[in-house]
Amino acid sequence: MTSQEGTGIAPTAGQRPTHVRYVVVTFCIVLAIITYIDRVSLSVATVDIRRDLGISKSQMGWIFFVFAWAYALFEIPGGYLGDRIGPRKVLLRVVLWWSFFTAAVGAAWSFTSLLVTQFLFGAGEAGCFPNVNKAFTAWLPAHEKIRAHGVLWLFARWGGAVGPLLLGWVISHVGWRHAFPIFGMLGVIWAVCFYFWFHDDPMKQPGLNEAERELLRGNSKLAPGRAPIPWKKALATSQTWLLCAQYFSHSYGFYFYITWLPTYLRDGRHLTLMTSAALTGLPLFCGGIGCTVGGLLTKPMTQLTGSLARTRRIMAFTGFAGACCLLLVSTTIASPVLTMLVIGAAGFFSDLVMPNAWPTTMDVGGRFAGTLSGAMNMSGNIGGSLAPIAIPFILKHSNDNWALTFYLSAAVYLLGGVCWLFLDPVTPIEKDLAAAA
Repeated sequence: MTSQEGTGIAPTAGQRPTHVRYVVVTFCIVLAIITYIDRVSLSVATVDIRRDLGISKSQMGWIFFVFAWAYALFEIPGGYLGDRIGPRKVLLRVVLWWSFFTAAVGAAWSFTSLLVTQFLFGAGEAGCFPNVNKAFTAWLPAHEKIRAHGVLWLFARWGGAVGPLLLGWVISHVGWRHAFPIFGMLGVIWAVCFYFWFHDDPMKQPGLNEAERELLRGNSKLAPGRAPIPWKKALATSQTWLLCAQYFSHSYGFYFYITWLPTYLRDGRHLTLMTSAALTGLPLFCGGIGCTVGGLLTKPMTQLTGSLARTRRIMAFTGFAGACCLLLVSTTIASPVLTMLVIGAAGFFSDLVMPNAWPTTMDVGGRFAGTLSGAMNMSGNIGGSLAPIAIPFILKHSNDNWALTFYLSAAVYLLGGVCWLFLDPVTPIEKDLAAAA
């Protein structure tokens, strides 16, 4: 009898595991696509919204800022609830919530109304990825988690890449006010389907044969429970702080792509709506490829280095350093298209970090992966919240010198790479609780 790779559990004789767990992965991938389509929609419509509502660049920066801060503030509560009551109940609520406020953007009538709408939208989206991470922790054997995260972030980024072009097309036909309710409906459909199909504990899910149940049986202890969160241990370890710091750096650079990049192309490079929409997606499209490559390289690199921890450090540092260098190069290029190809390559390198950072929260956090990933993503979005207000500040005081904004992003990326040189990405905070992860 052959043991399942990475699990130490022998499958039922003569039976191959069914693939119900891959349906869970598919649900999460679709949600990630919807999340990023909803998230980038405002940046694509920024020029039209500013014109119709009389909003300045600085005011628009604050609108992007409050989304990111709401997203950050509700990350830990969202992850904590997933650890306690399960991702099934949490995702139903937060997806319906943020879908409503996506649609509500179309009814905005002023700076204040859009500010409030984006804060509430960010509060809802905050619960998404910590609970996706929680679902993966309970539903996937160890050897499939990194690959699943690579594929998840591939489609998440591609959703964000296609979103600008798709939204640009919708806006050109129905206007921005009608476009947002159309995108809001996607989340409603997903939430209803997911709630009536999914179970937090794989042992309670119909459709698994005995071989797949044996494959996932050890994960049942990682399903939602009432055990107290070990805050003291989590806050006392450098792993938590370094994870949060590196994701702060990653998100600062990433938020430029989903907030001010379309404005840079339209105002700074004088491109049309559809041309800028097409080029805006390049960093996310290339980032998706980076996520997949990062996930696929982990196994062969671990065999080469002899250490998963060393592999994750090498991959993540290479990603941050590569993104830093390419952003600096992009400031020396005159052609808008060539500039975007280089920025797209920076997106590829920066997203080599993703399939290493998120599985690290699963390995280090164990059954508290939802809370730890929420803390990491909270820090990331604090960093992300600074980019939308830092950029207009820099432009205002530098006569619209966009190159300075790229220099700052490059420096922050480099700091993220330094964090990985000191991060232990494999040792659980509580070994007895996280060993089954």
